[in-house]
Amino acid sequence: MTAENVEAATVASVDALGRRRLALPAGVAFAGTSAAFAGLYLAAGAPTPILLLLQQRWGFPSWALTVAFASYAITLIAALLVTGRLSDHIGRRPVIIAALAVQVLAMLGFVFATNVGWVIVARSLQGLATGMATSAFTAAIIELAPSRFARLASIVTGTAAVAGLALGALFAGLAVQFSTSADGIVFVALAVVAALGLLVAVASPETSSVRAGAVRSLVPQASVPRSARGAFVAATPAIVGAWMLAALFLGLGPSVVLDVFHINSGAVDGATAFAEPAAAALAGFVLGGMVARKAIAFGALAVLLGTAIVVAGVFAASLMLFVAGGVVAGVGFGAIFSGALRAVTPLVLPHERAGVFAAVFTVAYLSFGLPAMVSGLLIGWFGLTGTVVGFGVAVMLAAAVGLAAQMRATSRERAARRPATGVDAAPCSLVVVTAGVPTAR
Repeated sequence: MTAENVEAATVASVDALGRRRLALPAGVAFAGTSAAFAGLYLAAGAPTPILLLLQQRWGFPSWALTVAFASYAITLIAALLVTGRLSDHIGRRPVIIAALAVQVLAMLGFVFATNVGWVIVARSLQGLATGMATSAFTAAIIELAPSRFARLASIVTGTAAVAGLALGALFAGLAVQFSTSADGIVFVALAVVAALGLLVAVASPETSSVRAGAVRSLVPQASVPRSARGAFVAATPAIVGAWMLAALFLGLGPSVVLDVFHINSGAVDGATAFAEPAAAALAGFVLGGMVARKAIAFGALAVLLGTAIVVAGVFAASLMLFVAGGVVAGVGFGAIFSGALRAVTPLVLPHERAGVFAAVFTVAYLSFGLPAMVSGLLIGWFGLTGTVVGFGVAVMLAAAVGLAAQMRATSRERAARRPATGVDAAPCSLVVVTAGVPTAR
């Protein structure tokens, strides 16, 4: 369904059984769905300082903390692989509604948890909800956007997640610092946010037609159509570096603050975890007009430089340097992820969008989850400083490969254009659809 079709259907929609129902105007649904998507990741960022608080309260071992973080990533990736393409077949709304219902249960699970076992269950449910909803949300935002907001929609899909991560970590950190019942306050508020998002999803118009093959789509896979494969492969190393960096800040950031900088403060934990994804979200909006490939290359360079500053901050035991490096690298994160989504979105047909977004987010969360799990184990062998330095070197290597991949893709494109035009051409920045088939110009 095109943006014009959705704009026309501002007061009514047709469900899967052909029944007409009242629906939000497309512009309102676009804004509400974007906020609900950010809210999903607001909840993803919040446990960073809260889990450390619960560890102090209940005295569970560090390996259990690692399991709690890892369980979220594992269930999220599994859900992306299994349900990532489902909304291309049954519609965006049913998938989003089911996912947000699970999210409400997960938040209530945190509220009533009495030991780390229940926290792990709640965290697993949260990963399931996020994995189910992410690709459907991303496609729905693009399809709900009125035509005048088409560019904004592409920017929102690349920044809502990191904005949510940043605000969630900051909100939870402040609650830990200034409240004696931070976990209850945070997770009750997040349950309300999820419930409001659920109401928005119920009231929003459907943007995708029902297609055969829903059961077959549940076979785990992350598929990218041939039309977008080149852009996807070229962006992958930079995506890996960007999300590994996010894992460093959200997973190890509070431990670095405590053990390297010797600061025991929930507010500082939250602010430190906030800095990198906040810079990423802002950069995604500011750089949204940059050609996608240039944005990815610029972002890879910024991640490379910023991570070097982060490592220097750890060696120098300087919190200011650590955070400054995170901000620089965060700008790179925002440029990379927003640019990657803008690069692949115009190259696929509407019924292929959710599958492609599932593939992008699968790469992202594998890069986020696996290093976080491995680093939790390596700390016992190499210490926190050694692990952070090794983590940083891996991020810089991925960013360097990502930068080289973008430069190589640009060179190939120019070489391919030269015989036809006789001059070097700028990197591809415009994609048009002719007879329903995306073609680059």
